[in-house]
Amino acid sequence: MILCLMLGVTLSGCIEEFEADIPEEDSSLLVVEGTICSGKKNTFILTRSQPVNSSYAPLVVVGAKVSVRGSDGSEYKAEEADGCYACWIESLNPDVTYCLHIEAYGEVYESEPQKPLRTENIADVHGVQDTPDSDIDILITPDAPFESGHANYYSWTYDETWEVQSDYTTSMYYDIELMEAVIKTNQFPWRGWKDATSSAIMVGGSANYAGQHIRDMKLYDVGHYLDERMYHRYTSLIHQRAITKAEYEYELARRQAGLEMGGLFTPQPSALPSNIHCLTSNKHVIGFVGCSLNTSEYRFFLDATDFAIRPPAHEDTRKWITNPESWLCRQMVESGMFLCVWEISGTDGSLQTAWATEKQLDVRYKGAYIEKPDFWKEKSEDE
Repeated sequence: MILCLMLGVTLSGCIEEFEADIPEEDSSLLVVEGTICSGKKNTFILTRSQPVNSSYAPLVVVGAKVSVRGSDGSEYKAEEADGCYACWIESLNPDVTYCLHIEAYGEVYESEPQKPLRTENIADVHGVQDTPDSDIDILITPDAPFESGHANYYSWTYDETWEVQSDYTTSMYYDIELMEAVIKTNQFPWRGWKDATSSAIMVGGSANYAGQHIRDMKLYDVGHYLDERMYHRYTSLIHQRAITKAEYEYELARRQAGLEMGGLFTPQPSALPSNIHCLTSNKHVIGFVGCSLNTSEYRFFLDATDFAIRPPAHEDTRKWITNPESWLCRQMVESGMFLCVWEISGTDGSLQTAWATEKQLDVRYKGAYIEKPDFWKEKSEDE
């Protein structure tokens, strides 16, 4: 069967997507994704695995009853929308255990009850480029752990935003009535932004760090060569969540299953550890539901001028015309070209003009939006 999962990594890696072939006897398993957490919308995705070599995606479970239940009798019922089950949880009680309760296809499932874990703040995130030819490593340091007497475990996700600029700009246009260049600014939006939510999940443990305090652990990297994200300015919002050792080991097992998939002795996904159990039969479940009291966030910025960045070679693709006559300038305008350069140059005092298309001048053609994000900071604000 084909089943898309997110795979875990050790101290400095990430979780990647993989396709798992599951035997017929282990098909149609319930797959659960989601985390119980305070102060946010909790979303749980329920699917069922597919047979080997199936060309279909995992089946979305619809019509299920899903809720988060506390040992104090509290219950948060999830509403279904497009195969996702979501409920808002304002706050969890640190002294109460919580589980995810699922009723689907005549079976009842529950995750193991657990108290919500506190998550430390993030002390620092920054980028490091070891050599001019290396990518930029993103390193994280959480605050000192609440508990330094044993190993601490975390998972991280991130949302990216980066600046995009048009190929060219112009501060003039050709007036076909006056037959000359006229100053006009802000004709086209030359600056915009793009967003992305990474599908990767990073996990890490503190066992190899002094005082059980993770310092400068690599989360991911940003390319220095032909990577649009670092052509100008880049930001990322890191989400940090404390997890149990069991959840950490589950993510590592998923990672291992993905790396070894197809091997003779490869463990099947149905053999992965799980804290979700079927209460009405012996059916296996794939997934692990964590429980967190809070999620910590940290936003950092990177500026291309602070690193050795190699964008692609930029060939001037504007149309250059020397000493154009009025009829030709009019023709350029009527054909959809826009004036970018109008200057006298050279020893002979010739008129040099350059013309570009709207696609070359409007950054929206690159898939960017032009409304500046509320969280965006200019480099001058960092200094």
